[in-house]
This record gives sequence, C-alpha cells and structure tokens, in this order.
Amino acid sequence: METFILDNGLRVVTDSSATDVVYCGIAIDAGTRDELVGEEGIAHFTEHLTFKGTHRRKSWHILNRMESVGGDLNAFTGKEETVYYCTFLKEHFARAIDLLLDIVFNSTYPQHEMDKEVEVVIDEIESYCDSPSELIYDDFENLLFNGHSLGHNILGDAEGLRKMKSEDIIRFVQRLYRPDRMVLFVKGNIPSKTVLRLVQKSKNVGRHVEPNVTERLAPPSYMPQNIVMEKGTHQAHVMMGTRSFGANDHRHLHLSFLNNILGGPSMNSRLNLALRERNGLVYTVESNSVCYSDVGVWSVYFGCDKDDVKRCQNLVLKELKRLTDRPLTERELMAAKRQMIGQICVSYDSFENVAIGMGKRFLHYNRVQTCEDLCCRIDALTAEELHQTACELFVPEKMTTLVYK
Repeated sequence: METFILDNGLRVVTDSSATDVVYCGIAIDAGTRDELVGEEGIAHFTEHLTFKGTHRRKSWHILNRMESVGGDLNAFTGKEETVYYCTFLKEHFARAIDLLLDIVFNSTYPQHEMDKEVEVVIDEIESYCDSPSELIYDDFENLLFNGHSLGHNILGDAEGLRKMKSEDIIRFVQRLYRPDRMVLFVKGNIPSKTVLRLVQKSKNVGRHVEPNVTERLAPPSYMPQNIVMEKGTHQAHVMMGTRSFGANDHRHLHLSFLNNILGGPSMNSRLNLALRERNGLVYTVESNSVCYSDVGVWSVYFGCDKDDVKRCQNLVLKELKRLTDRPLTERELMAAKRQMIGQICVSYDSFENVAIGMGKRFLHYNRVQTCEDLCCRIDALTAEELHQTACELFVPEKMTTLVYK
C-alpha cells in the first residue's frame, strides 16, 4: 500500500492487485454522528442527492457513466462516514476518477430533485420499519447512547426530511464535504503515479480550504435498561448487549475474537449450538461487535417464540458466564485462532470490501492494515487477556435488553 496527501488536504491510499478490475472510491468523514439538531437523516439524504446532478452532468449522465461500460457506481452512509465508490475495468479508470470527483465536489442538490427523492427515502424508511429484525438494531443503539446522534437512525424520519430544502443540504456539504475530511482509495492494477496524475490534473478536485475543526461530542454516560416494546410481531425479537470499546482501544480486538467464538458467522458458534442446534429454540441467533472511533457496541440478537424469551436469555447468559468463569484452554484458544484467521483470509478475497475497509480505516485512523498484520495480532492473543476482557464486559449488570413482542 502507498499513501499520499495532496496540497488541498485530500489523502490518497492505493493498493495493487493482479486482476483487471479496479475498486475505487471516496470516503468522507461525515455521517449520522455529525448531524446537528434538526438535521436528523441529512447525511443519508445528501448521499442520495449527490447522484442527482452536478454543474456538468444531469442525473441520467451520472447513472449511465459507469454502467454503460459495465461498471457499478454506488454509495452508503454510516454513523461516522459516507462512502461513494465504483467498480470497473482498469481501462476506464480515468472515467471513474472524473465522475467520483465531480459528484463529490460539484453536486448542485436541486430542489426539484429533492422533492422527488424524499419520497424514495421515505419508502426506504417504511420498508425498514416493516423488518423488525433490522429495526431493532437502531432502537437498541438509541437506548445505549441515550438520544445522542451516534444512536440516531441513519435514515431519519419522514416529517423531518420533508422539511429539508436545497440550502440545508448545501450547508451540510459545505461544512463537512471538504478535501481535508476525505480519503480517495484505489485497489487495482493502477500505478500510484497514474492515480496522482489524474487526480491532480482534474478540474473537479476541491480547492484548499482552512481546516474545519469539528469536535464530535462524546456520548452521555451509559445506564443499562430493560425495555419491552409492543410491536404485534408474530415472534419475539430480542437484543442483549452493552457499550464496548472504540477503535483505538486495544481491547476491541479481544472483543472481536470473543464475539466470533460466541455468535460469529460459523454454524459452530457457541450461541448457535446452544439455542438452535441443541434446543431448537431459534432460527437465527448472532452476536455483533461494532466499533466506532471512541466507543463501540456489543450485542446478541435472536428471534424466538414469545413463550421462549426467558429461556433463550438464560442460555445466552450461560454462554457468557462460561467465558467469565475461566480462561480458554490452550486447545480452545488455538482452535478459535485457526478459525478466525481462516475467515479473515477468505474475506480478503472480496476485493471490494477490502478496498472500502482500507479507505475507511485510513480516513478515521490514518493507518493501513494488511491481512498479514491482522492475522499476526490475532495469533499473539493470550487466554489471560481475553478472559480479562470477557470479565470486564460480559456481566449481567452491564447488559441492556430490548424486546419486541
């Protein structure tokens, strides 16, 4: 990997690959967490509207530019970032760079396009509300962060979105869509000097501006809660969890490792064996560790018959207690390391995810990480430090529980 900083503050990170497919994008340090009071949902709405026209292109020309050569243009909004990215054959690299820089720096956000697109986003919100197994994650984070913007629903709400005007979007973009808050990332068989040459000669690159220091407010203190919401669902949906560690806390790797043992993607995870395979109580059970810059979320989700909620909760607590009662044995530790390292190496075969991860990591933490680096860090974990982290986090008195019934 190679990294550069341009005169206007835009950071560039490149990584080579042996294929003719290139993955390229711009990651922006602007997400739901950066929304002010009254701006709820504006980060995601801005992402949609960035495709609706620039000073040079109309919406159709943007949508057709990469698709006409077999490429793909897409974007997503998170709690701490917005990412615009595309996938294409390497001979179309100049076309892709020109388009990405144009939509990020020169979009016009016309009101007539906003009036149409707001209904599309509201349909997205309503579709989301019809999926309790997805909606519960947002409600759970809002409980953990006690109304702080980090816990807000990324999509916002219909009433607030319908009130937004073009000048609101422009104000948000001027505040946060700045070169010094961005990373251009490229993974593909493109020399870094070619990347720099095309970016530097582009007329679309944002000009240098004085750094805009925006302090992100820390979340309020955490108090565990137990909440039951009447949703009229056929089955109960349950989340149990707590606040955890930020990305700069070395314990977040410990938690990722423990989480993989408990409820990771493998069928042999402890929670899947306990709730599904041995007792037939659930179809889906999973645990998740989400890491933000200064704080994290760890949670367990399952859906079950309403009469089985308490039994499932007790089984989850029993598996947590196994990790706090004693350290992993040498055999358990080696098996878990072998499994997680294998999963990581397989995941690195998905170049799109690797490229996006590279861009986000360099955006937030100004560092890069190879697959080999991560595997070495996992291989160095000890049973004692994992046990200490489990004892800090997996205790009933720290747990928040949310139940949809």
